Amino acid sequence: MSHANSPREWAIDTLCIHAGQEPDPIHGAVMTPIVLSSTFAQDGPAMLKGPGFDYSRAGNPTRAALEACFASLEGGKHGVAFGSGCAATMAILLMLKSGDHVLVGDDVYGGTFRIFDKVMKQFGIEATFLDMSDATKVRAAVRPNTRLVWMETPSNPMLKIFDIAAIAEVAKSASAWLAVDNTFATPVLQRPLQLGATIVVHSTTKYLNGHSDVVGGAVVTDDDAIAEKLHFIQKSAGAVPSPFDCYMVLRGLKTLGVRMRQHVQSARGIAEWLASHAQVARVHYPGLASHPGHALASRQMKGPGGMISFELRGGIDASRAFLAALRVFVCAESLGGVESLAELPAVMTHASLTAEARRALGIGDGLIRLSVGLEDLNDLRGDLEAGFGAALRAAR
Repeated sequence: MSHANSPREWAIDTLCIHAGQEPDPIHGAVMTPIVLSSTFAQDGPAMLKGPGFDYSRAGNPTRAALEACFASLEGGKHGVAFGSGCAATMAILLMLKSGDHVLVGDDVYGGTFRIFDKVMKQFGIEATFLDMSDATKVRAAVRPNTRLVWMETPSNPMLKIFDIAAIAEVAKSASAWLAVDNTFATPVLQRPLQLGATIVVHSTTKYLNGHSDVVGGAVVTDDDAIAEKLHFIQKSAGAVPSPFDCYMVLRGLKTLGVRMRQHVQSARGIAEWLASHAQVARVHYPGLASHPGHALASRQMKGPGGMISFELRGGIDASRAFLAALRVFVCAESLGGVESLAELPAVMTHASLTAEARRALGIGDGLIRLSVGLEDLNDLRGDLEAGFGAALRAAR
């Protein structure tokens, strides 16, 4: 029986615990130390010690360990950490120039939509939003000045599944980059670089940290030139995470594999139960055979994830009553923590979209998004049933 002695051969659960996290060479500490120093001693002018740190905005030992870890998890060469997922998104867009065009999946996180639709317009970067379920439509939307294709898969909040490999070919033929937001899937369930993506982005706030106590972002790439540009932007723009936040994400990453397996198992159970509930018009979950992207998700992912969206009958009053009645699920934005969360995208995470844009995507007043946590499955179902009871009374 052979054993994996090289980190390149380690399984992802092993990488979560050990990648970039050698015991501290000075004291032998097993856990990566939190290096809070803002500056580092030099042997002389521009004569850096050891690994070459000089100032913590440019580089920090705790951050370097985190960057090495999530690069390994995604199977990439370079990892770059940022102070939020939005900061990671902005760093990628800062590599573009005025006059460039971006193709964006029509169903993305509201903050991402806001960046493309509001912020980048001021700098002459135009975005076209389209459904990327059909790669031929993506190809038809490419312009001579298209430099970036941006997608989330599974998407937020409609859980659409896009073909990474097929759209990577479209981007490659257009000499454009493909950036995949892998926040919902995590590298445990999906590795976009292996499917042809140029860049992978994460909100580390979510599953990678997994405990709802850190805000952060990450970018991973195999491209040396892109990595050099991203490190320059990281240093120059300064949207870096603190050493403590990096330590917290490293701590969370150690249990990523086991957490994701439980998220998936519980979400499957909840989704199957919701699909047969009389008060549910439709369930959006890639693990259900009824989902349009089910077959693709089965090929592209190792599991359908822990996020579910479903359409509650009864309108806005029923939705508000449903969420107000929950006790195990917390009514809150964000996702990916050990605790289950529920929210109403139309007035919470996707309120920045126009009412017309929400209608086009199917984000109605009855769409509820669930982040299924690690609580007991029966307790979760009982809590949702209490919500259904409150929704029924409100709709009468």
